[in-house]
Amino acid sequence: MVCLGNICRSPIAEGLLASKLPKDNFVVDSCGTGDWHIGSQPDSRSIAVCKKNGLDISNQKCRQITLSDFENFDYIYVMDKSNYQNVIALSNNEKHRSKVKLILTEKYEDEIKEVPDPYFGMENGFDIVYEMLDSTCDIIATKLKSKHS
Repeated sequence: MVCLGNICRSPIAEGLLASKLPKDNFVVDSCGTGDWHIGSQPDSRSIAVCKKNGLDISNQKCRQITLSDFENFDYIYVMDKSNYQNVIALSNNEKHRSKVKLILTEKYEDEIKEVPDPYFGMENGFDIVYEMLDSTCDIIATKLKSKHS
């Protein structure tokens, strides 16, 4: 799961998807394309919206995407087109690029939709993002479990 700073959207997505998959069979992680928050907890508003919905993401630590992520993960879901372009630019071959996907294409296959960044205070932004990612992670989890379990 990848967003810009790894403090709002991708930590929520990581927590949601991990909660929907068997921990023995899957590894879910998140990171950012930027390096501003390395080592920090997710944004307090991300932690709060997850806690309100019964999910604890407070132990996550922000990190920046690295080239090794392309080898370590089979799927790389990004939150928006800017993240997509940044991750594609970091990749160095077609195998790596084929792993990168806008997360909402799992729900809206024929549309290019982005997860909005709630960082700058869009009204109910964290709740909206949580709901978008929750329903999308349901779809992803179902696909992954049927394909890999």
